[in-house]
Amino acid sequence: VILATGSANRKLGVEDEDKLVGRGVSYCATCDGNFYRKKTVAVVGGGNTALEDALYLADLCQKVYLIHRRDSFRGDDTNAERLKARENVEIVYNANVTKLIAEKKLKAIEVTDKNTGDVRTIELNGLFVAVGRVPENQNFANLVELDEAGYVLAGEDCHTSAEGRFV
Repeated sequence: VILATGSANRKLGVEDEDKLVGRGVSYCATCDGNFYRKKTVAVVGGGNTALEDALYLADLCQKVYLIHRRDSFRGDDTNAERLKARENVEIVYNANVTKLIAEKKLKAIEVTDKNTGDVRTIELNGLFVAVGRVPENQNFANLVELDEAGYVLAGEDCHTSAEGRFV
């Protein structure tokens, strides 16, 4: 048996996030970025995907906010430096998106500073979430061994902990 369950986008976990997918919330800058040409957007995340998404969107959009929960990026330093040099990019460190503000579509977000608790409202047209992926393996947790992140443990030969089950 071959298990090929895939993964899903990791969500922010804020109210109405699912309702606003396709109405201002996206998980793919290259898929949806052109809808926001010459508009204001934000990218949430600090890894390579978030940095690359922000660079891509900076070429299309009037303004790009990059919101990261830490004070430094996990992604490549070269991309971080390229972002810092862009005039239309504003980096918001030590912050989490805590609220989505919408009518029929996204109008703004609230961002809360982790250190001070200050809340800032950012008006925008789109929010790109790039905070990782979640494996969809929980249905098989009793059949094969999973690691702490929920991924199936397997060798390079695709063998799992269960005889006859591969990933």
